[in-house]
Amino acid sequence: MALLPANKDLISTGMKEFNALLNQQVFSDPPVSEEAMVTMVNDWVNFYINYYKQQMTGEEQEQDRALEELRQELNTLSVPFLAKYRAFLKSFDLTKSPPAST
Repeated sequence: MALLPANKDLISTGMKEFNALLNQQVFSDPPVSEEAMVTMVNDWVNFYINYYKQQMTGEEQEQDRALEELRQELNTLSVPFLAKYRAFLKSFDLTKSPPAST
């Protein structure tokens, strides 16, 4: 069963907004831990789900399916962001490591 067009539009809008949020992030010095970043991203996903939950249309089952699809899409968008953050942490560790003694 296909999602209602209004819910598809909300999912699309939510994905665009979430992607914009991720693209605006600037990694700072000192960085937060990877675990803390994962927690923040999960909190952002939950914030978007709660926000869009109020706007979904249709019967409860339709709304639940649309919200689950939105959650999956937001989690998918977060994967490359978290990979980029892990790479930042690795490069940060390399640049902050003391020189090896010989």
